[in-house]
Amino acid sequence: MVRNDLLLAIVVMAIWGFNFSMIKLGITEVNPLVATAARFTLAVIPAIFFIRRPNVAWRYLFAYGLVFGVGIWGMASWSITAGLSSGMSSVLLSSNALISMAAGVWLQKEHVSKRKIIGAVAALVALLILVSATNGNITPQGLMLIMIAATSWTIMGMIVKASKTTQAFAFNVWGMLFAPIPLVLFAMSIYGSNIIFEAIAAWDMKTTVAIVFQAYPTTLLGYWVWNRLLIRYPLSMTAPLTLLVPIFALISGYFMYDEVLSLAQVVACIMFLIGIGFIVKPASTRKSQQIQSSHS
Repeated sequence: MVRNDLLLAIVVMAIWGFNFSMIKLGITEVNPLVATAARFTLAVIPAIFFIRRPNVAWRYLFAYGLVFGVGIWGMASWSITAGLSSGMSSVLLSSNALISMAAGVWLQKEHVSKRKIIGAVAALVALLILVSATNGNITPQGLMLIMIAATSWTIMGMIVKASKTTQAFAFNVWGMLFAPIPLVLFAMSIYGSNIIFEAIAAWDMKTTVAIVFQAYPTTLLGYWVWNRLLIRYPLSMTAPLTLLVPIFALISGYFMYDEVLSLAQVVACIMFLIGIGFIVKPASTRKSQQIQSSHS
């Protein structure tokens, strides 16, 4: 990878990691579902007026917006107010690689290499340690919500594949058009219509800064750069970079909110990220060809 692209990628991973602390900042006073709706409203408008709609059926865009908005970031934000630390929410969200691997095996009968099996076992053991060694930074409700978010990430990938889109950034922007309304309706169905007025009354400068950061540097800039890198470089080179996100999230959580891991959790986080790294790194071309020939 060219040095400038590598530096840009690291900056984006840092932004995405820091974003979890900004999510926590934005939902301190405002309901997480309403705050997430505001994030995607700002990200879509006015960008959508300058980006042509991708050549895909509307149902894919609607499904993407629902899963990306409510399923992933609505649940991830809610998990933090449910007691999960911002850093731990980022680490546990990375378990989407485990869920995607399981879905590939069970639904699509994909071949799994020994390396990925080792990675999955290591990550699962690390997850058990993380949960059992909690010092208050993991709660049952928070864990459930972040697992829903991780599962939704897998479903989102299936939606993108099914759409057969070749315009990833445009698909992302237009898909987000369908995120705010379901988020607001979901919040109102749980907390009543007053939740909107309560959010407006509680809204302050910290909330504004947090939502603007999530909408523009994180969502628009981050995904634009990431999609650009995916076009230029193979997945084997770009995918492992995402493991930097939880590291930056843990660092920012420590400095912004004094979020501290127990020693067992530090070891478990390292073990978890190594395990996920084994899963997300694709097999070499030679190995892929050997696997294909053995199944042909």
